[in-house]
Amino acid sequence: MRKAKIFLINGFILTLTTLFMRGIGLVFNIYISNKVGTEAIGTFSLIMSVYNFAITIATSGIGIACTYIVSERFAKRDYITGIKATKTCIWFSVILSLISGLIIFLAAPMVSASWLKATVSSVPIYVIALGLPFIAVSSVINGYFSSVGKSYKGAISQTVEMTMKIVATLILLHFNISKGIEYICISLILGDVISEFFSFSLNMVFYLVDIRKYLNKRSTSLQMKKQIFSISFPIAITSYIRSGLSSLKQFLIPIRLEMSGLTYSMAVSQYGLINGMVLPVLLYANVFFASFSSLLVPEFSRLLASKYYKRMRDVCNKIFKAASLFCICVTGVFFFFSNELSLAIYQNLEAAPMIKLLAPLVFFMYVDNIIDNILKGINEQTSVMFCNILDLAITIAIIYFVVPHLGITGYILSIFVSELLNFTVSILQLKSKIKYYINPFKFIIFPIIACIFAYFITCNIPFAFSSVLIETVCKIGIFVLVYVVIIQLKIRFLNNLKDRF
Repeated sequence: MRKAKIFLINGFILTLTTLFMRGIGLVFNIYISNKVGTEAIGTFSLIMSVYNFAITIATSGIGIACTYIVSERFAKRDYITGIKATKTCIWFSVILSLISGLIIFLAAPMVSASWLKATVSSVPIYVIALGLPFIAVSSVINGYFSSVGKSYKGAISQTVEMTMKIVATLILLHFNISKGIEYICISLILGDVISEFFSFSLNMVFYLVDIRKYLNKRSTSLQMKKQIFSISFPIAITSYIRSGLSSLKQFLIPIRLEMSGLTYSMAVSQYGLINGMVLPVLLYANVFFASFSSLLVPEFSRLLASKYYKRMRDVCNKIFKAASLFCICVTGVFFFFSNELSLAIYQNLEAAPMIKLLAPLVFFMYVDNIIDNILKGINEQTSVMFCNILDLAITIAIIYFVVPHLGITGYILSIFVSELLNFTVSILQLKSKIKYYINPFKFIIFPIIACIFAYFITCNIPFAFSSVLIETVCKIGIFVLVYVVIIQLKIRFLNNLKDRF
């Protein structure tokens, strides 16, 4: 009972914090997008794909290894070994981040000339290397806090990180926004590096204070290093492949779009519209489940270590039931109110068609994130990575062969194939490990019907607000309220039916 309370408390803390930060982050990204334009956002997104690849090398699954080992050791009350594992993971992350920085430094000229068509120099890519050690060490420390049930410390450091990112980026853009796309990208990346430094510093202070009672000067055993290596190595190798393919995919998109008849500038703008403006909006509501789902890694690690297999199945059932009801509602919001959201967020209808078109994928994206974290918790990280690699390989093939003929339609097709394939393979993998069950009518078909009914009711209510934002919020609020009422009435009706029979 106490563990369940700790899990829920940590989940609520992370959810509220992440909701607050994602909200501010989304508003900030919208402000930046409106200020610098879709081409600059597209170029920045391409550079960020290099950044993400560098982060993959710098972290190399060490944070996941730390989470898994510390969860397992603390569940067995072997605290000293857990702390030793964390220290070793930190040293590994420092070494890997330096290697990653060197690779990025050497590859920067080629990336700038060949992949970015010399639209920017190597300088923005060089700046990436500065933040890698901070990110790598923070990932290990956050893994430790998640394992020991002190996620609130990570939440505090993330809040500081977001605050510093906004302040630093606004100051840098003030001086550089008129100097062109390259200086805009440098400002955005440097703002991120500065924020990572502050987050790392706070994380380090929290960590050193927390482990004082566990301090032990004996060196980590060779066996512990082997365990870290055995967990992180397969994750690292598959992560490198996955992240490398992901970066290749991102750079291929504008290049192949250009071959469909667009100019490179227009292709980057279209890429920036989808990846920099539409997808962040669609993924925003995932914060409600993302925080809890990240806690599923240590939670399922503990359940697996204690061999509570029935409990694992029960938790899966409850999570998927709640996730289905929530995700279908969010899908309905994006699908039915795409015009209102585009006007309220970007003051134009440019993003509306893409929001409506990609809205059905929201359910699959959100639930797939939950499945991946459960699989990581039961030590199936490699399976998750192989699934992602398969997904990326097929998506790259579509982008390479289909996009030059179909243009932006081909790119949209690749997104659909990617998300549906990833979801299908992941859910089959989980089904083979944990025998959960969801009633498709109760938790999929009926919620869709409830969404349609809620929308028709909302449409018949007259709204007369001068502000598009207020009107949009009211419409969505009524839609969600009607949806919740319908679901609750159905649940009560079924419960009464069970009591009678």
